[in-house]
Amino acid sequence: MGRERGKCDAAEVLRDCIATRLRMANRVITKVYDDALRPLGLTVTQMSMLVLAEDRGFIRQSEVGAELRLDDSTLSRNLERMRANGWLEEAPADDARVHSYRLTEAGRDLLEKTIPAWRKAQTEAQRLLGDAGVQALRRFAREHAFGS
Repeated sequence: MGRERGKCDAAEVLRDCIATRLRMANRVITKVYDDALRPLGLTVTQMSMLVLAEDRGFIRQSEVGAELRLDDSTLSRNLERMRANGWLEEAPADDARVHSYRLTEAGRDLLEKTIPAWRKAQTEAQRLLGDAGVQALRRFAREHAFGS
């Protein structure tokens, strides 16, 4: 009976686990965006960082990590690649411990070129999620303070 109960529990988790389903959906949707941006040499995470830099004039490493929910190694790796590609440059800060970056002209040009690819990916993501899925995601983001 114990083994049978374990199989039932495992089947329930496989079928109903919200975290697993959300992770799988995240991978599918992220791939849509990354595939669309790949010809430009960007990932959706890097595009989001460029967008923040354009919107704010400059970005602080710690604030970007918190806002985009990126771990330190992912954030550092992406910032380094983006600097090496000439899309971001360090911006002087009053405190040398604070790492700030701003968009370069090349980064601004790249961002402008990404918008059509992003729009195409956005349309596909909306198709995959459906109107109800998009609205639920927007509502969740608003309620948990990571969306406007």
